[in-house]
Amino acid sequence: MSALEDRVAIVTGASRGIGRAIAVAYAEAGADVALAARSKPDLEATAQLVQQHGRRALVIPTDVAVFAEVEALVERTVKGLGRLDVLVNNAGVAKVAPLVEMSVEDWRWMLDSNLTGVFNGCRAAAPHLIAQKRGKVINVASVLGAVGLPGYTIYSATKGGVIALTRTLGVEWARHGVQVNALAPGWFATDMTHEAFGEARIRERLTRDIPLRRVGRPEEVGPLAVYLASAASDFMTGQTIFLDGGHSAA
Repeated sequence: MSALEDRVAIVTGASRGIGRAIAVAYAEAGADVALAARSKPDLEATAQLVQQHGRRALVIPTDVAVFAEVEALVERTVKGLGRLDVLVNNAGVAKVAPLVEMSVEDWRWMLDSNLTGVFNGCRAAAPHLIAQKRGKVINVASVLGAVGLPGYTIYSATKGGVIALTRTLGVEWARHGVQVNALAPGWFATDMTHEAFGEARIRERLTRDIPLRRVGRPEEVGPLAVYLASAASDFMTGQTIFLDGGHSAA
């Protein structure tokens, strides 16, 4: 694959799971990748996987909830890798509990990481992408931004916000030649979902909502993420694509 030959991408939340899978898929497709998350050791492990494909990897520990850190991430990427073509806003957190048991701090924590973090990425990248009149932004939403599930009220609200932000920014930036789309995964086998799927009762309940009757594998996100970052998706903007085994269609 050479769909992203010599492109430069930023992937947030690249230390594990879906973020790591996207970063590796981009390297396989020919891109150099700036890797952002809060855990430097885990980012370095992702960097090794990127480098195994002969591409450059830049490790930049970042808290996406802090605009100054995201702005520094973009500047270091442009300085270290020479440009910025693709931004993947993937970093996110989740806490599962009934709303009545959630605190104001829980709300702020998820909102800051999952939605404000996406705003921070888009806002920090804007001057570079608009100036060059081309670029791709991929925001990682969730099937739970469109499907209700008890215990996920705050998380779902943040991901619904990502879908709305993507739709409107895609329209706003179309005149600049920048495409903004969202990728909405369903249930995937990652560190974030390990605890839930470790319990047979919960695993059976969640899998029952998926017509394909299985969870996704992180590497299955890669090809779609490459498509959204490549010239093949130049006529697509403001869209959310659900990769969920049919969950949102059921």
